[in-house]
Amino acid sequence: MAAKSAAIRKSSHGSENFIQKLVKNPKISFAIALLIADSILVALIIAYVPYTKIDWDAYMSQVTGFLEGERDYSNLKGDTGPLVYPAGFLYIYSAIQYVTGGQVYPAQILFGFLYILDLAIVVFIYLKTDVVPWWALSLLSLSKRVHSIFVLRLFNDCFATTLLHAALVSIICQKWHLGLVIFSGAVSIKMNVLLYAPPLLLLMVKAMDIVGVISALAGAALVQILIGLPFILSHPASYLSNAFNLGRVFIHFWSVNFKFVPEDIFVSKAFALSLLVAHLSLLLVFAHYRWCRHEGGLLAVVRSKIIQLKLRVSQRNPSSTKKVLQADHIVTTMFVGNFIGIICARSLHYQFYSWYFYCLPYLLWKTPFPTLLRLFLFAAVEFCWNVFPSNTYSSLVLLSVHLIVLGGLWISSPEYPYVEKTTDKSTSKKAR
Repeated sequence: MAAKSAAIRKSSHGSENFIQKLVKNPKISFAIALLIADSILVALIIAYVPYTKIDWDAYMSQVTGFLEGERDYSNLKGDTGPLVYPAGFLYIYSAIQYVTGGQVYPAQILFGFLYILDLAIVVFIYLKTDVVPWWALSLLSLSKRVHSIFVLRLFNDCFATTLLHAALVSIICQKWHLGLVIFSGAVSIKMNVLLYAPPLLLLMVKAMDIVGVISALAGAALVQILIGLPFILSHPASYLSNAFNLGRVFIHFWSVNFKFVPEDIFVSKAFALSLLVAHLSLLLVFAHYRWCRHEGGLLAVVRSKIIQLKLRVSQRNPSSTKKVLQADHIVTTMFVGNFIGIICARSLHYQFYSWYFYCLPYLLWKTPFPTLLRLFLFAAVEFCWNVFPSNTYSSLVLLSVHLIVLGGLWISSPEYPYVEKTTDKSTSKKAR
């Protein structure tokens, strides 16, 4: 009886603490209300807005071929063409086909839950970083296009995006190896997640010793091998060339960005190469002058790791050199790195908006812009993504807004990257 009474008192005390947290932190209350309101909105969309069939039949055809025993990627095709996603896509949509019987309506309900799960993960990231004011969290629920991508189109981008956000949560919580495993799982569904790879690698180098970096990367590589193993063992060339084709050229008509570029230039190798050079150059400039500013630049970070490796090899300093990174620094580096990739992408289809929409409020509030300008830029991006078909003007506006946001991120003050521990080992504080 005494133990039962103590348990009741402990449960009551825990409930009181939770209520006190809700009262003291309006962000938590608002986040819960936001999730409930968006759940109702998603249910109404599924019930009353007509479904638009785009890739679903192709997905089901490709999955059916896989389930019937086909292991040659070149033979897995649908009405939109051959399969171009890694094998994780097949496993996910095989499970969906099993659960839903290949029917659209139950799949929409499943994707509705996925949308709310993804939103909850993103809200958690925003609460951990505390960059965006509580009322601005509502922006995460205001995209007509993103709601459509999830529950009216059922694109595989939704699963890749959700896993990416889950990986980011693991990394924020300093679970780097788990985060890399989840990240690799996201890549196995759609390769766009690799846009996050350069900033992620930099963060790993800053936070971990060389052994930790190598073991985490090995874990991510092992996930890819295991997921693709049935295809690698039977038709390796077909799997690698189709699932990881980095040279695909998208149709000019369907692109939301660079629509103002003439089609003959748009599909040219010269244009693709120029965008790649711009992408890599921007990553290097931001890495050197922004993300590694407090360490003395990118070269200083690399030099310090080389020195640590030499000391470790000589066994003069075998101890670990792990550092704890601020959540703000992790999220900023990841979101900005991905955003640079979005700006330099030759083609963005409508479902690709999910690749970076959830970054937008965070990135806008990392700029020094006034609130009204932030809201205007957010609305402008959303407007461009809802123009169908895209045209010269909407494409120019989208690129202009992207560049304005990137400029704002460049002139903003970079956050201090590391958590500084106090004399009390159980606590830590941010450097000011």
